[in-house]
Amino acid sequence: MRKTEKYPVEGPNALWQIYRTVSKWKAVKNFVWIQISRYCPSLPVKNWIYRRMLGMKIGEHSAFALMVMVDVFFPEKIKVGSNTIIGYNTTILAHEYLIREYRLGEVNIGSHVMVGANTTILPGVTIGDYAIVGAGSVVHKDVPPHTFVAGNPMRVIRSNASDGLTGTADVPDSLADH
Repeated sequence: MRKTEKYPVEGPNALWQIYRTVSKWKAVKNFVWIQISRYCPSLPVKNWIYRRMLGMKIGEHSAFALMVMVDVFFPEKIKVGSNTIIGYNTTILAHEYLIREYRLGEVNIGSHVMVGANTTILPGVTIGDYAIVGAGSVVHKDVPPHTFVAGNPMRVIRSNASDGLTGTADVPDSLADH
């Protein structure tokens, strides 16, 4: 189960009421910095933007690939450990706006984690140290440490997956192409 806090709304759907929950100036500022970081080729500059301009907690030597989209409204709720790779075009959300409520949840991604390209990480999840998330996955629940998960819906492919892992060599061919 994801760990999110629920906030009920009355009237139009919660997204229609977005600026009652977050300042539009914060949203504009964050959007600009996120767009710069999405295209920035320098990993140290990206991490500086995430830490200093967006308030994220990013560990040493973590790498965000091209086009990663972090939460525009609540990036400060995202924490990434050290030496982690977030793959191309991954989306990390700390909010979800529904019809009658919105939900906020911290996203904690451990150290030495590999997140494959085009993955979506939903609010309120924790991805444990040394976990591997296959490309194109939807992370809708916690991922234990040392576990390889993949798919939509996400499922455990293998426990103790990072024992001796030196890249993607231990990823089954059927998942490596996704």
